[in-house]
Amino acid sequence: MRLLRSRTTLEQLPAIHLQAETVRTLLSASAYKQELLAQIAAAKNRIYLCSLYLQNDEAGAEILSALHAAKAARPALDIAVLVDWHRAQRGLIGEEKQPGRIVGNAAWYQTFSGSQHTQVAIYGVPVQTRELFGVLHLKGFVIDDTVIYSGASINNVYLHQDDKYRHDRYLLITNAVLANTMVRYIREHILSSAAVHRLDQSVIPSTKSLRSDIRAFRANLKKASYSFTPISHHAAAHLSVTPLTGVGKNNPLNRVICQLLASSKEKITICTPYFNFPLAVRREINHALRRGVQIDIIIGDKQANDFYIPPEQTFKVIGALPYLYEMNLRRFCKLHQKYISRLQLNLRLWKDGDNTYHLKGIWVDDQYVMVTGNNLNPRAFRLDLENALLIHDPLHELQEQMEEELRSIMQHTLRLNHYREIEKLSDYPAPVRQLLSRLSAVRLDRLAYRVL
Repeated sequence: MRLLRSRTTLEQLPAIHLQAETVRTLLSASAYKQELLAQIAAAKNRIYLCSLYLQNDEAGAEILSALHAAKAARPALDIAVLVDWHRAQRGLIGEEKQPGRIVGNAAWYQTFSGSQHTQVAIYGVPVQTRELFGVLHLKGFVIDDTVIYSGASINNVYLHQDDKYRHDRYLLITNAVLANTMVRYIREHILSSAAVHRLDQSVIPSTKSLRSDIRAFRANLKKASYSFTPISHHAAAHLSVTPLTGVGKNNPLNRVICQLLASSKEKITICTPYFNFPLAVRREINHALRRGVQIDIIIGDKQANDFYIPPEQTFKVIGALPYLYEMNLRRFCKLHQKYISRLQLNLRLWKDGDNTYHLKGIWVDDQYVMVTGNNLNPRAFRLDLENALLIHDPLHELQEQMEEELRSIMQHTLRLNHYREIEKLSDYPAPVRQLLSRLSAVRLDRLAYRVL
């Protein structure tokens, strides 16, 4: 009954009709970078880029230069770049911030803008009054009528500028209704807020002066959604996409994620870089295992985590995170060992040299595919502004493409056969072991799982 109810709820979601030939999946960070540059250069009407950050490095400069070149070639081009307000204004870890001085990427935006003859607006979006309690995690670039959706931010490693890459998902959909819907949400619910300000200009208000505006902004975001005219019930039997967004506890995106897992009859595949499922997701995974669903979970090996610090390098507190996630994974494996042994639950660790892993998403029964920036962790479910694209493919028009993407991901994975294959606390480097022991003693590890 519960499975049927969830499947019915999904089928009744408002959706946008898609043509299979307008959907394309890229398989590498380097291909994604080249496609992004080509799309920017060819843009005729608008470019809207939404990213956690646009970094002051070679890849970031290349993208920003491309935006200014496009604006110079077509002055009427509508360009807006949205980044997280807090992330853009903090310096590197360990850098001391001086009162009244702009640091971090925001300082670079101002310098870069001053060296150009064109204007490219870069907006800082404060989802919370402090970065720790919520950031702009909204994903998706809109260039004319094409939506380029990825969890990747803009910097060297995400765009494979040098030797290393951070692997993500890269989906392109050319659809005017979807593109208009996403731009409308940005303009009506984000850029219209008094809390949102440009970071490429010389005068930037302080976060303290915006606190009341930020609180009002977050309250409005909790009520905001993507608005569009949905397809008819008959058309819903064909390929379609539903854009979803949410912020805060029990938001619409969270509910759909849980309904998606609850609707599974045969198979679920989940990608997440940080193994730390919210309670609601763990429950749905347990229900699915009990009803016989095969579940594949692809996680980054701790060495493929973007916070990992090799033992031979100087340890920093942030470097304990990959070990925290691995401890969580070991507990999960131990609890579910019987499903692992019978091959119903497949936990796969992704590792490719010293590259890193940032994939997120859900595949269910060869019918539903969710592409999202949501890490499927408590922070994503409670704090950050998140979104997703849920593709419904009842006629399996995209099945070959989706299977190719999964094969590409799987090629760098190894299956865990037993929880004892995972290191335990006593195996960790001394600084990690000491820190995690102290955190556990005062139960701060539980707080870390909720906000990191």
